[in-house]
Amino acid sequence: MPDIHSPALRRVFLIVLMAVLAGCSSLRLAYNHGDTLLYWWLDAYVDLNSDQKVWVKKDIDELFHWHRKTQLHDYVQILQTGQRQLAGNPTVSDLDADYDEIKRRTQLLLFKALPELADLARSLQPEQIAALEKKFAANNAEFRKKNMKGDKEAQQKFRYKKSMEQFELWFGPFSAEQEAQIRRASDARPLDNDIWLDERMRRQKNILTLVQKVQREKLSKEATMALIHTLIKDSFERLEHSERKPFFDAYDEATMQFILTVIKIATPAQKAHAHKRMQGWIDDFKSLAAEPR
Repeated sequence: MPDIHSPALRRVFLIVLMAVLAGCSSLRLAYNHGDTLLYWWLDAYVDLNSDQKVWVKKDIDELFHWHRKTQLHDYVQILQTGQRQLAGNPTVSDLDADYDEIKRRTQLLLFKALPELADLARSLQPEQIAALEKKFAANNAEFRKKNMKGDKEAQQKFRYKKSMEQFELWFGPFSAEQEAQIRRASDARPLDNDIWLDERMRRQKNILTLVQKVQREKLSKEATMALIHTLIKDSFERLEHSERKPFFDAYDEATMQFILTVIKIATPAQKAHAHKRMQGWIDDFKSLAAEPR
């Protein structure tokens, strides 16, 4: 079972984030092929065998059908809230509420998939668990290569550029003066990629321990679902109970201020650009929800 809390899976399922990555014009195309994207993602982690491929594809299809019919209308409401906030003066409390709603939606989806995740965990063979461990190691090496290259200045610059790619999708190009203000707000965020890497590795270790336990003890589907449920719940609550909570709290506070800075300095034209993009997603979500399976 791959990292069910990783950004990759959230990008596949949490379509607001997928839209940020894929762009408005390809949102409907990306969603309509989301089942295939998720299948490829899973296969890349565990190298599904011929038997697994049949029922995994079916499970993914059923999950996307549920998602299309029950979640997309709620995404419309989330985006409409974003439009209203953009037109006014959003606060940290507004952004906290937005984040909590996205987190709740992600958790809901993972809990909905518990039976399918349990089936997959119970079906994994030793060589597939080894492949999963190898994939985790490769992902960590890629994280180090991209995020931990060079000194603090280089890492801050890389983080800033990644953020700017997302902001430019929302608002369009920024002026040099705006970019300077955004860079200062970006650099004000605490930087410790060793912590983020360690958290990734902690999640991965917990997942590997779970699937190894399932295989070693030949756990039932119900027992496996209970383990995965606890893993999901603990992962979502970890930042609140972690010994690193002061760091996470400081990072979250600075990140909220970072986002508010961008919104505050955005011109009316840039805000109109973001409003139009959101409206495109709203229209696409409505159309997707109405389409047959």
